[in-house]
Amino acid sequence: MRAVVLETYGGPEVLTLRDVPDPEPGPEEVVVEVVSTALNRADLLQRMGLYAGPPMDHEIPGLEMAGRVVARGERVQRWREGDAVMGILGGGGHAERVAVHERQLLPVPPALPLGDAGAVPEVFLTAWDALVVQGGLTAGRVALVHAGASGVGTAAIQVAKALRATVVVTASAPKLDACRALGADAAVDHATEDFVEATRSLGGADVVLDVIGGDYVARNLDALRVGGRIVQVGVMGGGSATFPLGALLPKRASIIGTVLRGRPLEEKVALTQRFEREVLPLLADGTMRPVVDSRYPLGDIAAAHERMASNANVGKIVLDVRAS
Repeated sequence: MRAVVLETYGGPEVLTLRDVPDPEPGPEEVVVEVVSTALNRADLLQRMGLYAGPPMDHEIPGLEMAGRVVARGERVQRWREGDAVMGILGGGGHAERVAVHERQLLPVPPALPLGDAGAVPEVFLTAWDALVVQGGLTAGRVALVHAGASGVGTAAIQVAKALRATVVVTASAPKLDACRALGADAAVDHATEDFVEATRSLGGADVVLDVIGGDYVARNLDALRVGGRIVQVGVMGGGSATFPLGALLPKRASIIGTVLRGRPLEEKVALTQRFEREVLPLLADGTMRPVVDSRYPLGDIAAAHERMASNANVGKIVLDVRAS
């Protein structure tokens, strides 16, 4: 099979598409022939040697995929050859085939094209886990979502609106209309406007979903209402932060750090199964959908990385691996 293999670290030029052996399923694994996958910030960090993937014979990035089951381990119970599935991965998604534990997979709803489904698992699971499972967002509450036009941001807006929550987002000026079109109640230009003021005007944030970090942390705390939670899912703006620790106390606030990739299998399985019950029906009926910015064939992986590095994308950058 063909796969994107990291043989060294650096710029997009180090991305190599070459033939590697097909994966073999373990007893509880299936092999999926990948139709579509997508790019995430973690893939750029891994390419630069800043975010280690799991041990593999060949270092293949890619945290999500969608495709069809082509082989099964002897203890697999749920899936059959030909089933359309999607799921999060520790790595290996930027390839024509990948082996994955059967309980990490979700069925692809008939109304969701396989060519788009590869853009769903990582960002929708991340957004829903951060806002709802860890953040406790419910109807009538307020969410502040940074980088609202990113893959996670566009998913988070839809998750929050499906809950009938109020959503404040930050983004660059050219992307604000896209956020409003998805349902954002307030869209703030991060370069010229104050998201703290905008959030406070709505009563303050119950949950902040932050992929930025750095000097946003202190401002997030200012934007919180009493009992609010900041869920940190990235540090694009810097991994160090200075903020008034004492301000946490009267607000009875929490700061929660989280990643999906490094969680044990059973935690990933539990999250996937709950997502299937609570969120997948909203993808099946069209209430939520992946926002696709652009598409690239797997062989143009370097151009896809350059697109994401430019911060020009609104939503997901999809890699088309096989015809659906």
